[in-house]
Amino acid sequence: MDRKYVTETVLADEAGIARAADILRDGGLVAVPTETVYGLAARADSEEAVARIFAAKGRPSFNPLIVHVRDEAQAAHYAQWDDAARVAVATTWPGPLTLVVPRRPDAGLASAVTAGLPTVALRCPAHPVMQELLGRVDFPLAAPSANRSGFISPTSAQHVLTSLDGRIDMVLDGGVTQAGVESTILAIRGDGSWEELRAGPVDLDALHRQHRDADMPGRTGRATLEAPGQLASHYSPGKPMRLGVTDPHADEFMIGFGAVEGDVTLSAGGDLTEAASNLYACLHLAAVFGKPRIAVAPVPEERVGRAINDRLRRAATPPGQSSSGS
Repeated sequence: MDRKYVTETVLADEAGIARAADILRDGGLVAVPTETVYGLAARADSEEAVARIFAAKGRPSFNPLIVHVRDEAQAAHYAQWDDAARVAVATTWPGPLTLVVPRRPDAGLASAVTAGLPTVALRCPAHPVMQELLGRVDFPLAAPSANRSGFISPTSAQHVLTSLDGRIDMVLDGGVTQAGVESTILAIRGDGSWEELRAGPVDLDALHRQHRDADMPGRTGRATLEAPGQLASHYSPGKPMRLGVTDPHADEFMIGFGAVEGDVTLSAGGDLTEAASNLYACLHLAAVFGKPRIAVAPVPEERVGRAINDRLRRAATPPGQSSSGS
């Protein structure tokens, strides 16, 4: 796709949100802030608008998209909404949890959104800008991360422009995102059981403890691509990367954590929530820094640290190879 757009960057105030809503109604592309990362939004009920997402990102057509809705009531228009789904969202919506559930036959969504699957991925975001935007339009928004496919996800408007300037209509600038990693993805199976498809900010073990009548969610590892973020090679900074490093080589840009110092740090105090928020910003810095390689300090495999390590493993996996985190 050639550079064909003049990409506006507009503050996410009332006028900016109204302008974004107008562009989306007309089938355009707008990068929008959420509590996780910036998403590239288009109306999910338009084949043409959704096709523009895939073209702008260079995204493979077999990779489904997350559909963002304003609330649970709207979600029920597009999915077969059962008790298991209601339990899952009771304490997490609005928030960074995406549900993969059976799609309604009359959902009216663009076919590319679900990549031919009988399921649909739905999320109700908590970010006030996204909530306001969804309240201004009468259609749901398909919104994968606002970056070229396979590269580092954006947590600021400038990150979006790094790879999508000239490829989309507008960036709605709502500042730096908070959670820093993409949403947790949870599949609700036909028997009511849960299965985690992607680790994220929502701790599904803790969610299960709140709702002990629900089946225990599984872990990642299904062979079928059912949701975004399951590709083995993803979030790439474009350089070789070593993980679990405490003693970097001279030619490596070091990303520290806790007591392990670096050129930058995910969290000097060893705070996993802070580390998740800083993850993609650190990878963006590593990508443009002069050193040809990247090293990353060990991060505990617990709570949101699971999501951090999942993204790091995918970022360190060369295209065409499998990842231990997939």
